[in-house]
Amino acid sequence: MGEAKGRIIDAVTIMNEDDTAKVWKRIQAAFTLSNAPAAEPDEEELDALKVYHNGDPECQPFVSQEELLNSLIYNMHK
Repeated sequence: MGEAKGRIIDAVTIMNEDDTAKVWKRIQAAFTLSNAPAAEPDEEELDALKVYHNGDPECQPFVSQEELLNSLIYNMHK
């Protein structure tokens, strides 16, 4: 194992669960977004965005972004 990996493991080992979850979120965001290919939305996606931005209640989220992220993180650790 390289020095950087060892240092990361040592740091995470002494962190509390909340801090560890924050670090994990940052790692996921860094790799998920950097690996995503760029793409232009098609007509159907553009129409859906218009409806959403115009406030149509049928197209609004049922949970907050924070609730969704917490749920995903919780389910990953099951």
